[in-house]
Amino acid sequence: MSFRMIIAAAAVLFPQLCYSQQRISPALQPLPDEGMGYEHVERLINVLEQVRLNHPDGEKLSYDRLINHALEGMLNSLDKFSGFYHPETYSFISDKKREPSLPGLGITLGKSEDRIKVTAVHSGSAADEADILPGDYILAINDHPATKLTLTAILKKLQGPAGERVVLTLSRTSSPKTHEVPILRRVVRESPVPAARLLEDRLASDQKTGYLHLSEFTATSHRDVEAALDDLEDRGMEALLLDLRGNPGGLLTAAVSILGEFLPPSTEVVFTRGRNPEHNSPPMKTPARKRRNRSYPVAVLLDRNSASASELVAGALQDLERAIIIGETSYGKGSVQRIMPMNDTALRLTIATYHTPSGRSPQGVGILPDIEVDTSHEDHKNLARQRRSDSLSPDERQLLESWEDPVIAGALKAISEKYVPN
Repeated sequence: MSFRMIIAAAAVLFPQLCYSQQRISPALQPLPDEGMGYEHVERLINVLEQVRLNHPDGEKLSYDRLINHALEGMLNSLDKFSGFYHPETYSFISDKKREPSLPGLGITLGKSEDRIKVTAVHSGSAADEADILPGDYILAINDHPATKLTLTAILKKLQGPAGERVVLTLSRTSSPKTHEVPILRRVVRESPVPAARLLEDRLASDQKTGYLHLSEFTATSHRDVEAALDDLEDRGMEALLLDLRGNPGGLLTAAVSILGEFLPPSTEVVFTRGRNPEHNSPPMKTPARKRRNRSYPVAVLLDRNSASASELVAGALQDLERAIIIGETSYGKGSVQRIMPMNDTALRLTIATYHTPSGRSPQGVGILPDIEVDTSHEDHKNLARQRRSDSLSPDERQLLESWEDPVIAGALKAISEKYVPN
């Protein structure tokens, strides 16, 4: 397609887009008047043609490749949660009904024609401890070049038994050098409630305090939390520490159901707001009925990796004065994404923000704890070790024996002073 033909196509396309937007969303808040954008599209096409005319690597100069990478850059420039799915990644997602994720390593991947990108790193995972970052590119796997492999082949090479090491050769946009990172695959816990126990010996009073670690909001999370709470209550629990540290979020419906365990029926807990009125939602409410009354004191533990649904749960309980929040300011992910198919590609676009009952959104700011606890890098590493206690080396076990979790210690003190009667 020639330069002039592309300009002509853009001139036809842009009025159609503007008309469609007005027809679908007449109340959409207008953007500043920048005309029809023809001169900006012309700039893009001028750059495109100069690249095709002058760059020496002809294998990289197809219109399809250049436009797809331009779109990737556009979406990445908006926010860290928007993105462009190249055809191979979108085909995988459409076929498997999930993103290409490797829980044993703790990474999620994306694939373009010639690049394998780490799109997410799971908190507390092997990749997280190895300091792999979202945006890193995988160049080789165990010294075998990976850029020409299909996404399915890459996932197969990275999968393997727990306890086996895989070495990734990575590049990072902030550094011209490549580096090798060895990662030890881990056992993946299936339960969203890896730990639920009484901490009665840690509290100065006679109050029995329970501890429940919720790792993610999945389809079974509410059922598992409910069962764990029943068991702890049957054993005499009178106060609860709900540990959401490192919890990346998950299903909003699960979060709302879990909130229903601690709040009255039909309580409004979250709503969405977007620039497009179609993306505004009425408030979501806790279930209309509840099986048990759980009115005991609750402390929610947060850290810098508590995100999304975790922040909404903590924010709602804080707004409604149902729990005290302890730890670090949370991650700051309060946005809504929607996947928008575009033939063989798709956009993952942020369309709105989530809001707690008071109207605030954690987006970009996080949830500020009522009681902030200083947490060192070594504390974070020890917490991660504690949560994989079945795969620790003798040296790691020795480190844990002398470590006291400062957030749990602070929460127990707060529960004792603020909630427990003298």
